[in-house]
Amino acid sequence: MRPKIVFSDFDGTLTLGESLSPILFDIFEILQKNNIKLVPVSGRSISWGHFFLTHFPIDTVIMEGGGVIGYHNSKGLIDHEFLIDDQEIGRLEGMAMEVRKEFRGLALTADSVGRITDRAIELSVLSELGVKSEVEKFWDKHGVSHSCSNVHMNFWCGEFSKIKAINYYLNKFEDGVKLEECMFFGDSLNDESVFKGMPYTVGVSNISVVLNQLQHKPKVILEGPDNAGPRGVLNHLSNVLK
Repeated sequence: MRPKIVFSDFDGTLTLGESLSPILFDIFEILQKNNIKLVPVSGRSISWGHFFLTHFPIDTVIMEGGGVIGYHNSKGLIDHEFLIDDQEIGRLEGMAMEVRKEFRGLALTADSVGRITDRAIELSVLSELGVKSEVEKFWDKHGVSHSCSNVHMNFWCGEFSKIKAINYYLNKFEDGVKLEECMFFGDSLNDESVFKGMPYTVGVSNISVVLNQLQHKPKVILEGPDNAGPRGVLNHLSNVLK
């Protein structure tokens, strides 16, 4: 299928490990040649979204796991739409303080300063302190949503997800484009809502690390080191667009 829009996770999918790669720009090139829009759907902060919008050839980002959409408005300026209300954002700030009181030595990620609809904790910090399961139980007790990417445990108040944000984006910003006409690439646990709710999903080969933990898996699962991260994205796009 030739997609009208490509949605993609960022870390581990458009990055090679934790690093940007020249392959990303090959992906931009093949999509631009075919007049196909790329929309990153990332657990990263909206401040990272600003970077994407100002440094990459993209005009829309879905960030913070689906909590906020950033885009260039009609004046060419960066604008936002938050997908939860102010009350939930306020409650989140309080819970971010409470978890640090409960677990001494637990710090939020440096980019949490630039987050609005969620916060994040480095998985390496949780591992070092040995409190990952205890923190998850803390969130469940207090009715706080949480999910893990390759690098972070993200947490938020209210109801949003990557697939809800994709559907909202299509309905508001892409008149006439249907979900089944789009493609999604991913590799981590926090992509599962999209694997469940979107017809055409692709897992790059490094998804094998978490594949057994996913109840809902991508429709296509790439294999081998040559299909890891952005290599897999580029290879799959090259096959479907040739």
